[in-house]
Amino acid sequence: MPGGPLGRRAGHERARTSGRSRAGRLRGVAGKHSAGVLLFRRNPNGAVEVLLGHMGGPFWARKDLGAWSIPKGEYEPETEDARLAASREFTEELGLPVPDGAWLPLGEVRYGSGAGKKTLTVWAVEGDLDPAAIVPGTFQLEWPPRSGRLAEFPEIDRAEWFDAAAARDKLVAGQRPCLDRLAERLPG
Repeated sequence: MPGGPLGRRAGHERARTSGRSRAGRLRGVAGKHSAGVLLFRRNPNGAVEVLLGHMGGPFWARKDLGAWSIPKGEYEPETEDARLAASREFTEELGLPVPDGAWLPLGEVRYGSGAGKKTLTVWAVEGDLDPAAIVPGTFQLEWPPRSGRLAEFPEIDRAEWFDAAAARDKLVAGQRPCLDRLAERLPG
């Protein structure tokens, strides 16, 4: 997610509650790496739907188009395998494990600019889960800005299944190539 679920949100540094050290999260600010899982299923008509999460926190609260993301999170490529990170981050964001299924590599996408430049590595997994069963992880953010008070927010405030056209509108622009890659790799 741009600026989330890890990293910066609305220009303010935030800390995750996952137990990773702040120093570990802030290393390599100019070249952040994230990994994620794009869960997909086929509806009764055979059309592909993808599961996206709406980014949590006050910056995204009133936004819809371009405010949804593939479940993902940051990792250190020097010390962790991207696929393991993708699985961990999916579980951390949604509170549910990645459903069993083959992992289809969708490759990397790069987006953002300056210190917010990110490389996202994504796998697609066919499976199903009920968005109502999601128990999102949380993060802390100084809110209101410059108040000195930390507030806790969900990583994602909701998750939904979308068809390809709706997903393209909802998904942050930098992650949209993953939808094209998924469509190219699926038979039929």
